[in-house]
Amino acid sequence: MSSRKLPAFNTAQMADISFLLLTFFMMTSAINVQQGIPRRLPPPSDGKTIVDINQRNIFQVIVNFNDDVLANGEVIPLNQLTPRAKEFLENPLNNPHLPEKDVRLIENMGEYPISKGVLSLQNDQSTSYNMYVQVQNELQRAVNELRDKVSLQYFGRKYELLDTTLQKAVQKAVPMNISEAPPSNYGKEE
Repeated sequence: MSSRKLPAFNTAQMADISFLLLTFFMMTSAINVQQGIPRRLPPPSDGKTIVDINQRNIFQVIVNFNDDVLANGEVIPLNQLTPRAKEFLENPLNNPHLPEKDVRLIENMGEYPISKGVLSLQNDQSTSYNMYVQVQNELQRAVNELRDKVSLQYFGRKYELLDTTLQKAVQKAVPMNISEAPPSNYGKEE
């Protein structure tokens, strides 16, 4: 009885092809990266420094467990948040109950009255994520619309169409002062 030779299959070329295919798919695939909501965090506290903010400079937004939006204690529809936040930050009539303004020299703009207003957001622990994002978007929209207004007034173009230098000037004139407090239990019995 003679032994029969089994046919062999050379796998060296298959390894090369597999490696090339893997490399091709890795280089051509888009990796979906989620981005967070851009916010400037406060500097670390040394525990001794007390920050004194005039109450008139704070626009308090609270979203309760029913997803109701309260602006300075008054329940408002979500679509009213952007105009209210804009009016608060802009304080066009220098209302003594709205934020103070600090006149500063801004490169490419000259002297400009910068609002000391802060949009303070606090959610309930049971606030839906959808409502949280919608409120964040409305507050961001308020700042973006004010930046567009200043940009059009000083440079004749919308903020997003400006070069980096002019965008930085507008950012100084209309800072993104959105503060977020830790979640609470608004309206629930303890």
